[in-house]
Amino acid sequence: MVMTSLRLLVSAIVASFIPIAPLCLAAPPAGKPPALLAREAADDIDPRGYWVSEKLDGVRALWDGRQLRFRSGREVRAPAWFLAGLPDVPLDGELWLGRGRFDEVSGLTRRAQPDDDAWREVRFMVFELPGAPGDFTARIEALAGIVARAEVPWLQMVTQRRVASREALRRWLDAVVDGGGEGLMLHRADAPFHSGRSDALLKLKPWRDAEARVVGHLPGQGRHTGRLGALLVEGADGRRFRLGTGLSDRERASPPPLGSEVTYRYRALTPNGLPRFPVYWRLRRPPAPQSMPGSSGVGASSTSP
Repeated sequence: MVMTSLRLLVSAIVASFIPIAPLCLAAPPAGKPPALLAREAADDIDPRGYWVSEKLDGVRALWDGRQLRFRSGREVRAPAWFLAGLPDVPLDGELWLGRGRFDEVSGLTRRAQPDDDAWREVRFMVFELPGAPGDFTARIEALAGIVARAEVPWLQMVTQRRVASREALRRWLDAVVDGGGEGLMLHRADAPFHSGRSDALLKLKPWRDAEARVVGHLPGQGRHTGRLGALLVEGADGRRFRLGTGLSDRERASPPPLGSEVTYRYRALTPNGLPRFPVYWRLRRPPAPQSMPGSSGVGASSTSP
């Protein structure tokens, strides 16, 4: 059974925790705001001991009490009225328009001059109090109070639930995906706040996803002659591979520029660690100023092993 009330559960959950493996932590990159990053959850994960929420299809943003920033550290140029309504405590969350509207929210949040009318639809869906004391259970209870006291409609808390079994977790995942959502997030109830990639926060989805940098535009053949055939991308480990599936006709005619970061989906990894049958999903962020991609444009050849 899925239980929805935070306040009724806080006093009861401490005694119900099951033993869980020690956390695996990684330090955050220098120059970026402290943020907890998720690892992939096993398909058969036992959800007891976790708070579970829907994985929102939005843009990650961190509020330090004065400034709203992307995970990269770059400022989010939100309207003054939007920022004025936020409390003077650090918050972590997603700028969100709704399921399936990532491209819209990504575009409007990256404009140098904010579109006031478009921002009226944006919600800052928060799920963490960076640097706050206590375990995650204590932090989300405190977060609920902060959001309630702010009394602004664009600041909302992501609903956190306890799930009693693997079967209930799978039913919820199926319902979210069937409704156009991405998946679920599982946060260890007993975890203190820390930043970096950790198994204290897990994402459960029917597909895995990752980011890669565009380093080449490979020419198409057959019906794609004269336009993009595939993107040559470079993963976080420096290895390169092609993304030729999942691109729309519009994206083939005007592909993501060199130096941009894109998100791709895949089911599993090959024995040598490359994504098996990767599929282009979407543009994650445009090139950084004065970006120096590692390859030339159309006609570049793949160096994938």
